Amino acid sequence: MTNYLPTLKQLQYLVALEDHGHFGRAAEACYVTQSTLSAGIKELETLLDVTLVERTRRVVRFTELGKKMVEKSHRILREAEELTDMARSAGQPLVGDVRMSVIPTIAPFLLPKLLPRLRKERPQLKLYLKEEPSQAACDSLRHGHVDCVLLAQPFACGDVESEILFDDEILVAFPKDDPRNPPKIIDPALIDENRLLLLEDGHCLKDHALAACNRPELRASARMMGTSLHTLVQMVDNGLGLTLLPRMAIDSGILNHTDIVARPLKTKHASRDIALVWRKNSPRKDEFKLLAEIMRQTKSWVTEKAA
Repeated sequence: MTNYLPTLKQLQYLVALEDHGHFGRAAEACYVTQSTLSAGIKELETLLDVTLVERTRRVVRFTELGKKMVEKSHRILREAEELTDMARSAGQPLVGDVRMSVIPTIAPFLLPKLLPRLRKERPQLKLYLKEEPSQAACDSLRHGHVDCVLLAQPFACGDVESEILFDDEILVAFPKDDPRNPPKIIDPALIDENRLLLLEDGHCLKDHALAACNRPELRASARMMGTSLHTLVQMVDNGLGLTLLPRMAIDSGILNHTDIVARPLKTKHASRDIALVWRKNSPRKDEFKLLAEIMRQTKSWVTEKAA
C-alpha cells in the first residue's frame, strides 16, 4: 500500500493559515482564492485521515497534530527552496531573488548607501527587504520566510552562520547646553539613570547600549519609550534627557539640524557588531559571504568619504 504524500502546495497553504490565522488573508498571501486554500487543506486532512484545523465562524484553531505538522512543514518548504538555491548558486552569484530582513536600527542608515551600489554592480540581483526587530527577523529566517538577516550582535539567532561586517561604536547623546558640561569622553558612572531614554523592549540596541554602560541598575531606571532612534533624538533635542546612539546613525546625519552633542563612552565594550547571518549549511553560503563583503566595502567607502 502506498502512503499518501502531501504536496508542497498543501503544506504552503497550511503554513500560511497558521501565519495569518485567517483563511482569507492566508489565501491572499498564497495568491489563490479562499475556497482553493480551504479545499487544499481539507483534502490534506481527508487523505491523511486526521484533523489539523478546527474551523469555526470566528476562530481558526490548530490541533496539537496540526501545530506539529506546521513546524515540520516549515522545514520541508525551506529545504525545497534550498534545492532551487543550490541550482542558482552553481551559476552566477547574487543573481535572482534574495529576501533579507534588516533590523530598524540599521536599515535607515546603511541601506541608502548599499542599495545604489548593488543596483550598479549587481543589476540582476533582486533584493527584497523586510524591516523587523531582531527576534522577529531570526524567526523569519528559521521559518524560511527570508534568506538572510542583517542585524547587530551579540544576539542569539539560533542555528546560523554569520559574517561580521564591522563594529559600530555606541555614543552618549545629550543637549549641547547640558548644565553638567560632560567631558569629551564620558565615564558610564556619570550617566544619570533618571534622564536616560532608551528604545522600547524588542530592540536589541537597548541591550547593547546597557551592556556598553556595564551598569545593571540602568535597566530598571531608564525610561524605555522610544519607538525609533529618530524619536529618541527628537526627545533629547527637546531637553527631555539623554540617550545612547550608534556611530552608524550619527555618521548618517541623524543629529543634523539638532542641538545635540555626541561623545564616546569611557569603556572597552561601547560597540555592537554588525553582521549578516544565514541558516547553517545554506547552499548560498558563498553568495552571502560575497554580499557581506560588498556591505563591508560600502561601509569603508562611506567612512573614507566622510573623513
